[in-house]
Amino acid sequence: MCPNVLSAIKSIADFKINDLKGYSSTYLIRINAVGEQLEFYVKDAICNSFKLTHEEKERRHREIFSLLGNQNNPPDAIIRGGDAFEIKKIQSLKSSIALNSSTPKDMLHRDDGRITEACRNCEAGNWEEKDIFYVVGSVQKSKIKYLFFVHGLCYSAKREVYQRISRKLKQGIDGSIKAEGIEGSGETVELGRINRVDPLGITKLRIRGMWMIENPIRVFSYLHKFNPKNNFSLIALVTKKKFDSYSREDIDALSQNELINTKDVKIKNPNNPAELIDAKLITVTW
Repeated sequence: MCPNVLSAIKSIADFKINDLKGYSSTYLIRINAVGEQLEFYVKDAICNSFKLTHEEKERRHREIFSLLGNQNNPPDAIIRGGDAFEIKKIQSLKSSIALNSSTPKDMLHRDDGRITEACRNCEAGNWEEKDIFYVVGSVQKSKIKYLFFVHGLCYSAKREVYQRISRKLKQGIDGSIKAEGIEGSGETVELGRINRVDPLGITKLRIRGMWMIENPIRVFSYLHKFNPKNNFSLIALVTKKKFDSYSREDIDALSQNELINTKDVKIKNPNNPAELIDAKLITVTW
């Protein structure tokens, strides 16, 4: 059975620990940065490896994931033969998510110029697109207060929406560079690049788009109101079609933990807010 969002939620509800400092010291996670601890916590949830030793965890992660990414290129992890995950830490519920030069993603596409060759070639390159989940955590005093798993298809418009904006900006920048008689760099995944800026010809100017998106806790506040009195709150939002694609065993396992609740909801279509799409809302609180 392939690990997935549902089994990760069940793993967190069964583990019932959200103190990253205690988790890190008890299970010998050799990392101190809170963002990295959150990322490791989510990966442990996916792999159901919370209580393993550090060496056993790393071995399990290598077995489960076909890609363990880096901070500069999405995604942070890909389940072998399964979904991709991008994990973000926010300071407060009002914080936006910095995506840097990568646009929001409804799906992870193999032909995306922003992913690494390692990502493109994972699983021997035998994939064209994958479902992606954004995992957003708000950590307060080393404790995960809020954790949100949101399916990219619930959150992001189609990539053409963002590409169209980038393409128009790039065309305008390229036109300005040519009009000024400045030396550009030609093909680049950035909005533009100017070479030989100074008299010595040793300086380059990179023109990059820096994308941000409102965090899902705020975007989907019309679906669920967090109770600040709870020690921990988890929300997961996934399209009904995706939810129904999971195994009966994974779906039934959610009902076996009294902390987990699942209900049908309708959400705004990211490509047309006038339309509603069917989705599943899963909550865990303690």
